[in-house]
Amino acid sequence: MTRSNAKTLRREITTLVFDLYGTVVDMQSGLTEIARPYLQKKNWDGDAHRFVTWWRRTHFENSMIDALCDRGHTPYREIGQRAVAFVMDRAGIDYTSDEVRWLVSQIERLNPFPDVLDALALLKQRYRLAILSNGDRDMLDAARPHIGFEFDIMISVEEAGYFKPHFATYTKAFEILNEKPSAILFVANHAFDCIGAKAQGMRTAFIDRRRRPFGKTPHSPDLIVEDFSALAKSMCTDDQTA
Repeated sequence: MTRSNAKTLRREITTLVFDLYGTVVDMQSGLTEIARPYLQKKNWDGDAHRFVTWWRRTHFENSMIDALCDRGHTPYREIGQRAVAFVMDRAGIDYTSDEVRWLVSQIERLNPFPDVLDALALLKQRYRLAILSNGDRDMLDAARPHIGFEFDIMISVEEAGYFKPHFATYTKAFEILNEKPSAILFVANHAFDCIGAKAQGMRTAFIDRRRRPFGKTPHSPDLIVEDFSALAKSMCTDDQTA
C-alpha cells in the first residue's frame, strides 16, 4: 500500500471489523496443541497439525454448503462437530460424541496471536473496533475472557443467517454498526473473507501471516500487512511521523 493510500484510509475509516478465528485468535496452533495429546491417547500416529487442517477445511466446506443450500442456518458448533466426526472417520479413530463436542468446544478458549493485543489497544484510541465471526453468539461470549480484549461490539453471522462470505453477513454487519460500508476496514487472515467484504463495499486489510499470494481478483485488498503490529502502524501513523 502506498503512503497516499494509507493517508486516505486513515482519513476515511471510522471502524475496523475483524474476523475472529484465524485472524485474532491462533486457531491452527491452538487447536493443534489441544488435539495432539488427545490423538496420542487414541494411539493415532498421524500429524496433529494435519488433523487440524483436515478439520478446518472440512468445516469450511460444510459451512459453504450450508450457506449455498439456503435451507436455514446451521449453528457453527454443529458444523464443527460434523467436521470433526468426518475427520475421525477418515483417520480411522474411534471416538464418542462427547469427545467430538469437547474438541469443538475448545475453539471458544483459543488465545490471540502474540502481536494482537498491543495493536488493538493502539487502534482503539482512534477507531471503533468490532468482530464479525462465523461463530455462534454464545461461542463469542465464551471467547471474551480468552481473547483478553473488549471489542466495542461482537457480531455473529447468526444475525444474518448465513456464513461468511455470503453477502448478507457483511450487509447485516454495517447495518448493526450503523455505518456506511466505505467507512469500515474489514480485517482478515483469509482471502475469501476479504473478498466477500470488499464485494459489499467495505475496505479490506489482508493479514498475510503465511506469506502467501492473495490471488487475482477484482476485489483486491486495500492493505496487505504481515501482522497486527504492521496494521496498527499503517492505520495509526500520522503523516508527519510516517
